[in-house]
Amino acid sequence: MTAFRRTGLLTTAHARLLASVMVGAVTFSANALAQSGPNPFPEPIKPTEKPAPKAAPKAAAPKPKAEAPKPKKSEPAKSATPAPAPVAPDDPNKDLAYGAYQQGLYRTAFNIALKRAQEMGDPRSMTLLGELYSNALGIKRDDAKAAEWYKQAADRGDREAMFALGMMRIAGRAGPANREEGARLLASSAKLGKAAAAYNLGLLYLEGQTFPQDVKRAAELFRQAADAGNPEAQYALATLYKEGRGVEKNLVEAARLMRLAAMVDNLDAEVEYAIALYNGTGTPKDVPTAIAVLNRAARQNSPIAQNRLARILVDGLGVPVDKVQGFKWHLIAKTAGNGDPDLDAQFAQLPPIEKAKSEDLAKKWFGTK
Repeated sequence: MTAFRRTGLLTTAHARLLASVMVGAVTFSANALAQSGPNPFPEPIKPTEKPAPKAAPKAAAPKPKAEAPKPKKSEPAKSATPAPAPVAPDDPNKDLAYGAYQQGLYRTAFNIALKRAQEMGDPRSMTLLGELYSNALGIKRDDAKAAEWYKQAADRGDREAMFALGMMRIAGRAGPANREEGARLLASSAKLGKAAAAYNLGLLYLEGQTFPQDVKRAAELFRQAADAGNPEAQYALATLYKEGRGVEKNLVEAARLMRLAAMVDNLDAEVEYAIALYNGTGTPKDVPTAIAVLNRAARQNSPIAQNRLARILVDGLGVPVDKVQGFKWHLIAKTAGNGDPDLDAQFAQLPPIEKAKSEDLAKKWFGTK
């Protein structure tokens, strides 16, 4: 049976929890340049100078994001086709409910899953019902009903339901927040191989509120999730290896994990891996690939990557000088709060025609021209 395609996102809680151990933000230092020549990726990176988080946390408690399914824009729930014939009792593995779910036919999925849950006691169908109620897919959102279905499935051993219900308990959905119960559910799900559960449980150990802080245990859980292919866990574990927190410092392993996470579009990992490639930290130095990775991250709206790419283009570090494109990225990064006084000074001296071109390109990027 096909399970939910949960893909997890790096949360602001993650960034906040790892602030004391991670190197997820790149600072630019004139002193670093003086020591080693022009270098848009100086190290060390100071965790206190990280970029503004994507969304400010509303509470002190971490709220790692559950991996919500993505509705298909082209097929609203209301346009679902009539439900196919019920699954025959002697063929329980033929899961038409999940097939409809993956096609965006949420009401159809609901009808089939409800019948299977009621007539066959199928825990996967119960989990699917919880997902549909929790995310208002094909039916009105109802956290209480979502939690009820998740609990029935979790009691029957479904790891997806354990994870989803655990996240609801931690977030305080369908009742008061209960971090201890949420952690217990995550632990049960993680034991059954749910990578996202191990990752989020690791965050709780790193944060040190639900349990006493235990960075070593957090690293073990990140390792479990990273080995299962979870990119957020790969990135988190890489930062621990880079700083030697909870694990022995290992820059080679840090670079390897950053690469794995970057390959599946973890934006923070892309920036860090580009830095490692550019400096030859834990991996052979490869400036062309570093610039390519950095360019990709810049186009995904990483202000740090945009700023570093601006320095590369303006100064011609590994590529031909292109001040117009370079200052375009500088203006974009500056708008996002990642300013650069040195680039400001150079931009002020730019010929009016080139300055206007850079400004026009930045406006086009923001859709204001």
